[in-house]
Amino acid sequence: MATETRGAPRTVGHAVSGDTLLDVRHLKMYFPVTAGFLIQRKIADNKAVDDISFSVNRGETVGLVGESGCGKSTTGRCILQLYKSTDGQIIFDGVDLNTLRGNDLRRMRRRMQMIFQDPYASLNPRMSIRDIIGEPLVIHKLGSGSERRERVAELMRIVGLNPFYASRFPHEFSGGQRQRIGVARALAVSPDFIVCDEPVSALDVSIQAQIINLLEELQAQFGLTYLFIAHDLAVVRHISDRVVVMYLGHLMEAADRNEIYDNPLHPYTKALLSAVPIPDPVLERKRERIILTGEVPSSLRPPPGCVFHTRCPIAIDECRQVIPEWREAEPGHWVACHRV
Repeated sequence: MATETRGAPRTVGHAVSGDTLLDVRHLKMYFPVTAGFLIQRKIADNKAVDDISFSVNRGETVGLVGESGCGKSTTGRCILQLYKSTDGQIIFDGVDLNTLRGNDLRRMRRRMQMIFQDPYASLNPRMSIRDIIGEPLVIHKLGSGSERRERVAELMRIVGLNPFYASRFPHEFSGGQRQRIGVARALAVSPDFIVCDEPVSALDVSIQAQIINLLEELQAQFGLTYLFIAHDLAVVRHISDRVVVMYLGHLMEAADRNEIYDNPLHPYTKALLSAVPIPDPVLERKRERIILTGEVPSSLRPPPGCVFHTRCPIAIDECRQVIPEWREAEPGHWVACHRV
């Protein structure tokens, strides 16, 4: 029978200190699955996020990577309280967000914003750009009408858009311009922390570089802290200070960006990195390619023990029975694997 090892909070690569802005402890997000026509009854739980812990320091970027459906976006939405988590703590600047309600939560939300994945679906097509960017100012009752218009114009200039186009609508802009509008909206209330939920995955490669450079410039200018969610490991390495690898609702590995790319310890991380193309054709032919067999298990019925054991090329009997402990295998390098 599977047993779970649960000890001290699973901080990512460092102890929680005064520099920690966000501290996520044993976060769980289960979505109930119901059945029945007249009377709905719960028959199972979809374990989208299952007991993960990590922290983010002020002014840094933590990249959260993994396959589609592993729980990355759900984690970000739980942090921002768009989803109410099933269990765990989300401590933002010393305050547990799960305990806040009403006006207290509204005031805290001014310090946390989100940049969404789809620049086409995340903007209201019936609203002008001026109204879209200025909406957070209206919701939080910041400034007069003229001050809001000036703030919108300032934000458009900051993200590289002409304020002359503020009266236009989203359909009149390209994908990259729309994402700049989303960035401007996130900056409107001067937040400390921004969740970037795959902000460049829907854009062309050339436009991706522009948006990534814009995010880095804004971070340097305003002292922002990012949780950067993505599945493109090349992008994550470029923008992140530390990288956290996630699989089926669990954390697999976490370390400094260079350490995790140069010295991956978990077999899942090695498989992900082996799929990233190398521009040098000689090295590309020589390197080992790790092909994972089988399908990703369902989060409705995750396998016992290590959730990755059904696809792991080096799994042993212990992996099938015991959940691996989250431990610091090397200084600043954390991993959950019996074989490391």
